[in-house]
Amino acid sequence: MLRLWIPLLLSTALVFPAQATEPTADAVNTAELRKRPPAEDKTDPVAIRAQVLLDRAHVSPGEIDGRFGDNAQKALAAFAAAKGLKSGAKLTQELWAALTQQDQEPAIVSYRITKQDVKGPFLNPMPKKLEAMKDLPAIGYATPREALAEKFHMSEDLLSALNPGKAFDKADEEIFVANVVAFPENAKDGRAEKSKAKPESKAEFKDKKDQSKPKLAPITRLAINKDEGTVQAFDKDNHMVAFFPATVGSEEKPTPEGTFKVTSRDADPNYRYNPDYEFHGVKSQKPFTIKPGPNGPVGSYWISLSIGNGYGIHGTAEPSKVGKTESHGCVRMTNWDARFLGEHLAKKATVEMH
Repeated sequence: MLRLWIPLLLSTALVFPAQATEPTADAVNTAELRKRPPAEDKTDPVAIRAQVLLDRAHVSPGEIDGRFGDNAQKALAAFAAAKGLKSGAKLTQELWAALTQQDQEPAIVSYRITKQDVKGPFLNPMPKKLEAMKDLPAIGYATPREALAEKFHMSEDLLSALNPGKAFDKADEEIFVANVVAFPENAKDGRAEKSKAKPESKAEFKDKKDQSKPKLAPITRLAINKDEGTVQAFDKDNHMVAFFPATVGSEEKPTPEGTFKVTSRDADPNYRYNPDYEFHGVKSQKPFTIKPGPNGPVGSYWISLSIGNGYGIHGTAEPSKVGKTESHGCVRMTNWDARFLGEHLAKKATVEMH
């Protein structure tokens, strides 16, 4: 994945302690692991940096929130296993070294909000019930802040903490974000302003992007652990190439076990509710359709499985709850993880539900 970034002026000041609740870009980018691993319930620059590095290594910690909770620990354990290291869910000096030495780009970069980011339309207040969504033209984001947070795989709280006093609804506003995606227009503009150099042409940017983008082998097999809430992705040589946290089924609507096939992949899908699903709180006795959108019932991406009766892998409107709440039987991931997975799946990939 290409990562173009704007150089930041990094200070040599001491990093914030674990209890810091308002981290800065400098604190995160210069953070080093102390004797104690980052806490699960407090924002920590070390945790932020580690989460960004895991995300860029295709070992997803889910939503980057600055707290080293269950999803980050699962990702770290998968990273350790892939590297053949003994350490697991606990962030040790050995694992910290492996993370930081293989990827030395800054974890936090500056980003200029675009007109597209604030264009909308935004849906606020957001309907809470499925039946209230069926007549809407789209189920978009509630606010520009929510859209920007999801664009950079972050929680809204962390985005706000990194940008105190900033407005997220104004184009051209400079903000700090997690360095997890490519944004060539902003990277180009920022570099030109800081260096006074001649901006690169679109062709030069395309060439650079094509040359530097790492290629991920097609994913031919998924191993989904229902109890642990994890999705492991393997290539044809049985090497794990990606990892994701997930919510898998519930006691009321458990996901079937067995081996299945991927039958289709759909970005920005419509959602069709069938009364046979018998979802709690839905009173309609007739089928209805909900238009696409990141805050829809299946988020912004859908992967159909050969299970039947509407089972699949999909995104969610609530990334903070992935791996922490129950689903209606499907495999629920963050929108960005579901899309990344779908875009790298081989045709008729095998899906094993354990």
